[in-house]
Amino acid sequence: MTTSTTGSYLTLDDGIPAVRFTRTYDRPIDRVWQYVTDPAELARWFPSAFEAKELAPGAVIRFFGDPNQPESTGTVLAADAPRHFSFSWGGDELHYDLEERGDGGTHLTLTDVLVTHDTAARNAAGWEVCLSALDAADRGESPEGSHSGASGRWKEFYDSYVAAGFPSGAPVPGLGESG
Repeated sequence: MTTSTTGSYLTLDDGIPAVRFTRTYDRPIDRVWQYVTDPAELARWFPSAFEAKELAPGAVIRFFGDPNQPESTGTVLAADAPRHFSFSWGGDELHYDLEERGDGGTHLTLTDVLVTHDTAARNAAGWEVCLSALDAADRGESPEGSHSGASGRWKEFYDSYVAAGFPSGAPVPGLGESG
């Protein structure tokens, strides 16, 4: 069985690998901005708890509470409310770009700039699970199951991304082995 995937693998202009996802929400841009910057909103879908004293370039972000990852820190790279937010996390860079639609809704693009190409299938599968949780939260629903770690849903997405040719082989947090 192949699970439907929504991510794309790309090589950025500087030769760095990335995975990218786009979602559309029937919410104003300021509301979607909260989804990607407010710790209470992030807790509904992001794999780690997120704490930052401010959202300004150079500010430190603390990530904690993920049973599959140790506590860590990242750095805010850019924050241009309500259009762009980016930060470092686990060596990767996460970029959230928001664009208003003409009907009052918002396009959200998440780009995970990868440290190494072999993390593409693993990370893409993880973002599928997390973004599914965000989609459910946006609809006012509680997401099913964990949105972090190597759950059954993650493995289905991972297998689909590998079958689609995404680079793979990186260790999987929580499993201690390659995917």
